[in-house]
Amino acid sequence: MDAEHANAPRGPVAVPLGATVTSAAASQLGAVRATGGRVTGEPRRETPRDPGGVRATGAPREGGLLDRFGRVATDLRVSVIDKCNLRCTYCMPADGMPWLPQSQLMSADEIRRIVRVAVRSLGAEELRLTGGEPLVRKDLEHIIAGIRADNPDLPISMTTNAVGLDLRAQALKDAGLTRLNVSLDTLHPETFAELTRRPHLDKVLAGLRAARAAGLGPIKINAVLLRGINDTEVVPLVDWAVSNGFEMRFIEDMPLDGDRSWSATNVIPARDIRAAIEEAFTLSPDPRGRGAAPAERWEVRRTGETALAGHVGIISSVTEPFCAACSRTRVTADGRIRSCLFSHEETDLLTALRDGADDEGLAQIWRDAMWAKPRAHGSDRVGLARADFVQPERTMSAIGG
Repeated sequence: MDAEHANAPRGPVAVPLGATVTSAAASQLGAVRATGGRVTGEPRRETPRDPGGVRATGAPREGGLLDRFGRVATDLRVSVIDKCNLRCTYCMPADGMPWLPQSQLMSADEIRRIVRVAVRSLGAEELRLTGGEPLVRKDLEHIIAGIRADNPDLPISMTTNAVGLDLRAQALKDAGLTRLNVSLDTLHPETFAELTRRPHLDKVLAGLRAARAAGLGPIKINAVLLRGINDTEVVPLVDWAVSNGFEMRFIEDMPLDGDRSWSATNVIPARDIRAAIEEAFTLSPDPRGRGAAPAERWEVRRTGETALAGHVGIISSVTEPFCAACSRTRVTADGRIRSCLFSHEETDLLTALRDGADDEGLAQIWRDAMWAKPRAHGSDRVGLARADFVQPERTMSAIGG
């Protein structure tokens, strides 16, 4: 059983999106906005340099990462770098992406400490390392080994494009990496080159073979479907994935692209993805339930067969939002807390760490940031396709998935 479903019973309480913890507590938010924040320019970045002077936000002064809507964040996503060796069209512009200078990136020791605070002081139950592309960091094995030394039982996963993974899979496994999510949107070299702007499909497949040989697992394949480009590959991708022992994940295209060209009309909705899969397979709901996982998960059987072929998941952020059960908290590669993937505000944790904050001071900054988490999609209104939705300034590669 993977970490998402093993931890499902301990996920956040599913409460209606309009509900709050208490009206009195919500009224204490003070200067912390919860309406989506800025709509233009750079994200507003709070920099609490004195951990003893954290604003009175109404957030809990102890315990985990509770927000005003009753959700508790236990799923930690940490970006280790903003750079990537691919240029996927739904994530980054073709060129001109400004990378963070080395001095602004969290060091291996800083990442290790932030994860330690999240686990020991705030109740984080699982970690996913993201980017950019984590494999771009030459010290990735060192980062993972340090985290593993501090947290022997922590599930540690990584989202990667697998370029270069063939040379490092065993070392990553030995360092303490548990499992992988690999981004792969197509099995055709020409389509891969069109989507990623790089001709590296063979390198991705080599990385997957090495990961499987190293014993990393489960391995989940993430595919973003784009209308007119790879939307005819649903069945071939599922067939290939289950035949190779991978779990296929389809993700609705989200407005986090560098070209700012996203349109709701181009999204392949979850219902169409399910219908396409059912043209060749039989789907039944995963009996383990969804819990707080972002993907709705299905058992896959080949038509006319009773044997389980594998599993498929669909992440429907656009057409079937799951914000009410969100259990995620994110830290960007420059050490800023993002309470929501689509937030317009961030909270600077790294500056406080470098200024000498103790663990409890860091934990309280984090509690305050997550208490102000918006209801959904960066604001207190639900919907990525609504007319007043404003795309975050940072792209997915700069945020970390």
